[in-house]
Amino acid sequence: MRPATGREEIARFNELPYVLNEEFGRDVDEGRRRPGWMWMALRSDRLVGRVAWWARDNKATEPMVMDVFDLAADEPLETGVELFRTASKQVLPSRIRPLDFLTFVPPNWRDDPDARRTIQTRISALEQAGARVFVERLRLEWIAGTVIAPPSERLLFRPVNDDQELISLMARVLEGTLDAHSRRDLENGSAAEVARDQYHGDFLGDPKPRDWWRIATLPTGEEVGFVIPARNAYNAIIAYVGVVPEHRGRGYIDDILAKGTRIIAAHDVKRIRAATDVGNRPMAEAFARNGYRTEGGQINMSWD
Repeated sequence: MRPATGREEIARFNELPYVLNEEFGRDVDEGRRRPGWMWMALRSDRLVGRVAWWARDNKATEPMVMDVFDLAADEPLETGVELFRTASKQVLPSRIRPLDFLTFVPPNWRDDPDARRTIQTRISALEQAGARVFVERLRLEWIAGTVIAPPSERLLFRPVNDDQELISLMARVLEGTLDAHSRRDLENGSAAEVARDQYHGDFLGDPKPRDWWRIATLPTGEEVGFVIPARNAYNAIIAYVGVVPEHRGRGYIDDILAKGTRIIAAHDVKRIRAATDVGNRPMAEAFARNGYRTEGGQINMSWD
């Protein structure tokens, strides 16, 4: 069990299949992955397991999340447990609790015996290492050419004036949230504290361009919600969208999401990505009404 020696071992690291394999080379080139964060288990020079961590950019001094964990079909779970523990001690020697793990899964993966076996192997091995399934999410996608609702006549949209204005709106949106990560954060802090940490921390990661961000208001100027269209290193995204509690249940989420989609679509993108928890049915249904299809899923595991 050892880390990759450098970019020249990407092909070996990719001997186990995964949807992200094609991105690993560019990630290493651009510093979101480091060879020392990409560990392999080899048996007679055959790759039988791998684990890797990811950071948002090349300025990071340590990774943000573990997002690769695979075992060969004929390999015992114990190999995966040992690989995870061995690599973790080297990659994050000072951490008491491991970083969360996320893995992308196909749509309806439980109905495909091969996919179910592969994914359950990842889950079972990490459960033996002390993790638990925290939440399952939907990965959503809008494809260029999909019809977008016309501009809302009920709402007006304006840019965000300053950081504090958006943080305050985020705090209001957290009331009654169905998002599992936000609910977990609220167990340890106030809505104002959580909103501030999310804004400045890993939840948003300063999505750009900031001039795409919009606050939705009634014609009177009263704030209804906001949307944060953005780009990350891979795609255009809807980073965050929300409606304040007193204006929920009136369909405003559709107007706001459509506005965010139009802002991005005006820049000739091929697709827009978004995500929401499986359990957040109102948000999932809003994305579906706005032309976003489910292109896959995501399982998050935690050592909480």
